[in-house]
Amino acid sequence: MTAHPLRLDHLVISARTLDEGTQYVADTLGVAPSGGGAHPLMRTHNRLLNLWGGVYLEVIAIDPQAAEPADAGAPRARLFALDDPATQARLEKGPYLSHWVARVDRPKRLTAWQAQYPQRIAPIVPMTRGDFSWGLSVPDDGAFPTWEGAGDGVLPSLIQWDTLRHPSAVLPETGIALKALKAVHPQTDAIASQLRWLGAAHLIALEPTEGTAALIAEFETPEGLRTLK
Repeated sequence: MTAHPLRLDHLVISARTLDEGTQYVADTLGVAPSGGGAHPLMRTHNRLLNLWGGVYLEVIAIDPQAAEPADAGAPRARLFALDDPATQARLEKGPYLSHWVARVDRPKRLTAWQAQYPQRIAPIVPMTRGDFSWGLSVPDDGAFPTWEGAGDGVLPSLIQWDTLRHPSAVLPETGIALKALKAVHPQTDAIASQLRWLGAAHLIALEPTEGTAALIAEFETPEGLRTLK
């Protein structure tokens, strides 16, 4: 385990459009995500929902209004596998809990950690949205993080904020708290090994399955227990 255990930063709901993702969260949790903005580099945009304890929920989708790169080169792949045909086919069936992001707090420097272990941590990409700036681990192909061939969104991306404020500090209170983050995966040994190495095993409950990998998040809301998956 790393000497600096990670913290949960946010959960990711992938959607075909922001409106579809917002409606899914609102129907389930009773509160609609709002605010957010565009990620110019990734040609995506989002809306956010505050959760108790400095955590938030992100709805993300391809931004249809995003400008193409000014240079002649091909645009980089969007994050969270949004360009993957398999992801797009799944999104045709509706939004879903696709991923989660773990926070690397200072004084540990995420860029230095990645440079030391490039086989374990994807390249760190500088990103911005409005007044916020951060570094996020993003594989060059935009896929989810993997270890020994296992991933499927169950292994977290890593984030380090450059701005003093965290998005949760400026989002409206919702009265909603994450009760548990769970995952099922057919390759639990590889997933568990990487989670322990990252210092993130305490953030998620992992169970084996012979079926498809999936994330499940349970929330305490003013209306009772609710689940996103």
